[in-house]
Amino acid sequence: MKDKLTKLEIKWIMYDIGNSAFILLVSTILPIYFNSLSSAAGIAESDYLSYWSYATSISTLIVALTGPILGTFADYKGNKKKVFLLSALLGALSLACFWIPGSWLTFLILYVVAKVAYSLSLIFYDSMVVDITTEERMDSVSSKGYAWGYIGSCIPFLISLVFVLMYESIGISITTAMMIAFIINAAWWILFTLPLAFSYHQKYYIEHQSHVVRSTFSRLGQTLKKAKEQKKIFLFLLAFFFFIDGVYTIIDMATAYGTSLGLDTTGLLLALLVTQIVAFPASLTFAVLSKKVDSAKLIKICILAYFFIAVFAVQLDKQWEFWLLAVAVGCFQGGIQALSRSYYAKIIPENSSGEYFGLFDICGKGASFLGTFLIGFVTQLTGHQNLGVAVISVMFLIGYYFFNKVTKLD
Repeated sequence: MKDKLTKLEIKWIMYDIGNSAFILLVSTILPIYFNSLSSAAGIAESDYLSYWSYATSISTLIVALTGPILGTFADYKGNKKKVFLLSALLGALSLACFWIPGSWLTFLILYVVAKVAYSLSLIFYDSMVVDITTEERMDSVSSKGYAWGYIGSCIPFLISLVFVLMYESIGISITTAMMIAFIINAAWWILFTLPLAFSYHQKYYIEHQSHVVRSTFSRLGQTLKKAKEQKKIFLFLLAFFFFIDGVYTIIDMATAYGTSLGLDTTGLLLALLVTQIVAFPASLTFAVLSKKVDSAKLIKICILAYFFIAVFAVQLDKQWEFWLLAVAVGCFQGGIQALSRSYYAKIIPENSSGEYFGLFDICGKGASFLGTFLIGFVTQLTGHQNLGVAVISVMFLIGYYFFNKVTKLD
């Protein structure tokens, strides 16, 4: 069958299933756990949200600075698999150790390490798409990756939720429950990393130079110059910087925002579980639509949908509104991420995918430091979380403006 996934495509998708367990944990249980640590230290609710925002901003800023360098290095023959596996294992092992720190500050430092390793692994993973599939299949394969990632991550999350919410009934402490949750998700991450690590072959690459470090920086400088000259790539990255900033900020800050508003934590966790469940069929729908509708039009629809989601979040103060928000995010989250990834993969040079996806990550996960920082700064300045969220809606309008310029070049 023409649409049947190959074995390598399936193994590539499996990593989405593995790493998504970490990001679901970061979006749900982790902020609540950090809230308990910070509350025990006497930190106010508004400061808790700010500190969590700053930690997320620091991690993404580190990725923004190191991602392009490591992405360029990964393009050399035989390097991509090594740096991918190293970053994935570092992220998983850091996650497994989350229960150890008793101090909120030590915990945040470990969180930054795990978040950096996770984001770096995605640079190499995303750039692998040019090696594991064909250009005409990229939209579909990329969308299916996100789809199965969303639904697959629910399995370790639900198991973790049993221990976290029912630890007293089980007869264990909350610390033991969190330890079990962290280890389960770390093991899941590693389990779904290994099939791709063992099977991946770097088809497009740059031959090794005599001075790898020097040539890496030289190539990166040349790529930055070329990106400016290649108007379509430059404008896409600019647009992506703004609209995906808003997407990742919403993902990173949803539970922390709801918790700071005093909403029921169990309800927040279940609502975000619904986001993952809704995102599964929604992402598969975008995979089907991408074969019939121009992916650029679908990306525009997603950007506008996120703008209205952000506007709605400004006045959010009730549990049912958070549930509605969770469903809305689930409808468009996979589509905007998957189609942006595949759209970009089609317009970049194949043998330099690592370095170009390093730039992609600056404007993607690396760029979300701006959104999380602005939420933290405005919240701490005004004392109102809703005003901090308001700045995110503007990001989507700016992103739409620049992406519209990109489509005129098609």
